[in-house]
Amino acid sequence: MPTLWLDEIGADDLARVGGKAASLGELTGAGLPVPSAFVVTADTYRSFIEATGIDEPLFEAVDVDSDDSQALAEAAERAQELILETDTPPSVREDLLAAYDEMGDEDVAVRSSATAEDLPDASFAGQQDTYLNVSRADLLQRVKECWASLFTQRAIYYRNENDFAHDAVDIAVVVQQMVDAEKSGVMFTSHPSTGGPTAIIEAAWGLGEAVVSGAVSPDNYIVDRETGTIDEVTVADKKVMCVRGEDGETIERSVPEEKRNERVLSEDEIHRLIEIGERVEDHYDTPQDVEWAVYEGEVYLLQSRPITTIDDPEESAGSANEAESQPPGAQSGVADGGAMESQSESVRLSGIGSAPGRVTGVVRIVDKLDNLDKVEDGDIIVAEMTTPDMVPAMKRANGIITDEGGMTSHAAIVSRELGVPAVVGAEDATQKLRDGETVTLDGDKGTVEKGAKVPETTGEEEDAGPVEAHSPVKPMTGTEVKVNVSIPEAAERAAATGADGVGLLRIEHMILSTDKTPSRYVEDHGERAYVDEIVEGVRSVAEAFYPRPVRVRTLDAPSDEFRQLQGGEDEPSEHNPMLGYRGIRRSLDRPGEFKLELRAFERLYDLGYDNVELMLPLVTDAEDILRAKALMQEVGIDPEKRDWGVMIETPASALSIEDICETGIDFVSFGTNDLTQYTLALDRNNGNVASRFDELHPAVLELMRQVIGTCREYDVATSICGQAASKPRMVDFLVDEGVTSISPNIDAVRDVQHEVKRVEQRLLLESVR
Repeated sequence: MPTLWLDEIGADDLARVGGKAASLGELTGAGLPVPSAFVVTADTYRSFIEATGIDEPLFEAVDVDSDDSQALAEAAERAQELILETDTPPSVREDLLAAYDEMGDEDVAVRSSATAEDLPDASFAGQQDTYLNVSRADLLQRVKECWASLFTQRAIYYRNENDFAHDAVDIAVVVQQMVDAEKSGVMFTSHPSTGGPTAIIEAAWGLGEAVVSGAVSPDNYIVDRETGTIDEVTVADKKVMCVRGEDGETIERSVPEEKRNERVLSEDEIHRLIEIGERVEDHYDTPQDVEWAVYEGEVYLLQSRPITTIDDPEESAGSANEAESQPPGAQSGVADGGAMESQSESVRLSGIGSAPGRVTGVVRIVDKLDNLDKVEDGDIIVAEMTTPDMVPAMKRANGIITDEGGMTSHAAIVSRELGVPAVVGAEDATQKLRDGETVTLDGDKGTVEKGAKVPETTGEEEDAGPVEAHSPVKPMTGTEVKVNVSIPEAAERAAATGADGVGLLRIEHMILSTDKTPSRYVEDHGERAYVDEIVEGVRSVAEAFYPRPVRVRTLDAPSDEFRQLQGGEDEPSEHNPMLGYRGIRRSLDRPGEFKLELRAFERLYDLGYDNVELMLPLVTDAEDILRAKALMQEVGIDPEKRDWGVMIETPASALSIEDICETGIDFVSFGTNDLTQYTLALDRNNGNVASRFDELHPAVLELMRQVIGTCREYDVATSICGQAASKPRMVDFLVDEGVTSISPNIDAVRDVQHEVKRVEQRLLLESVR
């Protein structure tokens, strides 16, 4: 049969109907309120391409080098053309329309349900299409468009990269009665981190697309399932809602003024949702993430999937204390032949605690790249400073200690992103520590102690007082909270924070990790290989966050970093590289190299990563931007169709903001580290004046205030991606001024989300008092 109804399928039918449909069938079979639907089976898609004879030319068309952007685009176009321009067999057409008529003459949702979604080693989720408010006249075309979405550039590329044969993936299509929701949202049936009996519900007016897409900040309700108590209610300012338009299309509309700050769910509706959620969880015997809608007083379930973010409490506790509970050397296979060091041993070294955590491990002195092989799992890397080439070893390490560096050094940034405790700026760690000895590193206090320090705990200590902790559930805020990413390896950890996107992805780490300057790399490997390096690095982050935006900054490494690489002998020798040949200055002076970076962006767009945004660093004035814009157009990037913007890091750019806005940019982003050092005439890497470095200096704040005000007049988004984005006082200032987004480091995302929420609630209260 070409179609099956939901009550005919269940979890065992995954291969026939795909994951989405199988889940809906399970819910229907359990007697839960799921809107009526039928499924166009995966066998129907397969028989369609085989019976019409397009299967062989289809798979031949997509047998291309997916790194060749032109070939990939042509393959996608040809494959989709084959499906869309081939007539559906009469038997399939008649069965689909008969099923539609049986369901009732109402608009439907047409949703892809691929058979290869959510595999252990690959995720195809989100790659296929969904269409809402589909009429009978458009049904067949929309089903074929779902089939054709198996062959977008992005889907073809992904399968090639993960070694999935194109002819091994099929697709089913769910045709479901539309619920013209008055209110909708999502519900975690249990706590999404601990799995405890705490339910979290998000709700907004209208259709659920507004909540899922992030177009609106929904209300948030936290319920203790054991007592039935509604512990916390956060009513958001809901500015927009998604509704069905007159032509059947989903449109975004302003929420009526009287409903913007009105609570969406009544207590009775909350309790009904909790009751249904408990039934869903009981059926699957595991906590669920549920999409729901309310229409004419009835609650409907639209989707349910397992919550995958729940930690194993025992495993988490074990991993957190593993390093401290083992004897010296145990983590690296070193024999436990010596006596345990005294707990009263004094601190050996002090520095800057740049990545939190307390760990024990064996010291491995790394004074050259040849020493990296000796770093084993659980060791403590000790080096003068770290470089991009050390990242693989840093991922294996239990901790990092460096002689040099501050909170914005490579070691500090990368350690935070990898979740590896670190102490930087310890001055003479490589001299005072011995290779093979065991130390305990405290990345919060910035200390290094000799031996393994195992904290002794007592019941009294545990009962000393309540510990205040933020909920791991992402707070809903009007101000976007994004995240900074320096290395592609940190993409998954960054995405898991629930950030609204990436506010800063640094491209220089991808280039510096080649150990060659751009010119030397191109000379040795060719332009194509250089572009590929950038594409691969950015793509892994764009994929992890899709469709959330990823703001990628073009090259901004000072000359002293390039001088350490192969080919670095050709780099200028500068007294203060921070004031020299870097950022847009270097890019415009070397247009050939800069255009290769831009070609990487164009390739990413061709691959379907429309969430990538281009950002130009260290601009001085509008002339810098217009010259860069011309080069963008030369390589085929249309500034009118792509989101792009600039860093505001100099007083000159801040004071020229009106002219800069008129260049056509979509956003600006404050780089507070540079803006502060240029405004206060302080070298941020100079320890003699480090105590005077203050991003909250009134002069710095005034420049930011002026920029935000002007950008609001020009409808240009504003953001911050510097180290100061993690500071509560800076967050308070920016939210007060109306900044669009804040992008802290990975370890600070959740704290910033809660701080933003607190400030927004204060402003809301002040506005109504």
